Amino acid sequence: MSNDAFTAQGSRPTCVDRHEIEDVLTDYCHHLDRMDLSALAGLFTHDCVVIYGPEPHLTACGRAALAASLARMWRWKRTAHHLSNLRICALTSDAARAESYVLAWHERPDGQTATLYGRYLDLLTRTPDGWRIQERRMDMNGADQGFRVAIPQAIRAAPPPGWRPPEGIDGAPPDQDRPAAI
Repeated sequence: MSNDAFTAQGSRPTCVDRHEIEDVLTDYCHHLDRMDLSALAGLFTHDCVVIYGPEPHLTACGRAALAASLARMWRWKRTAHHLSNLRICALTSDAARAESYVLAWHERPDGQTATLYGRYLDLLTRTPDGWRIQERRMDMNGADQGFRVAIPQAIRAAPPPGWRPPEGIDGAPPDQDRPAAI
């Protein structure tokens, strides 16, 4: 699965499948915030591949490795992961792709915080136990200064040739070649 924009070819999942997939994705956040790593690992296939970033400790193959990898989250006193902007595409009756955004807030034991604005790119498979995440990749749309984990940046289109910021927006200086805004 590529880190490119969500471009899966497929169809809309059934309402039931969509609901079940949404439950898996939101349950991930629920279990992570409560540090129930066993329940979290159960949302993935036994042979899952999870890549949060380029460093070896941010990659896991298999449920047990995923739970062991996420034990690093004990370094936070509290976390709050908020999932939104879910897009789900059925590839077959037993496979789907999902893209979702996550706002992840973390608090250290000393009270300092770190916030990440990220995106999950998932491949899900229907198993006898229901929908499970087979592959997950993460990229980042932004983070505050408190977040220092190396997560790949999300791809974003470049501005068109010749584009300039509008005058007065975000502190942009007046443009001498443009007439004053009315």
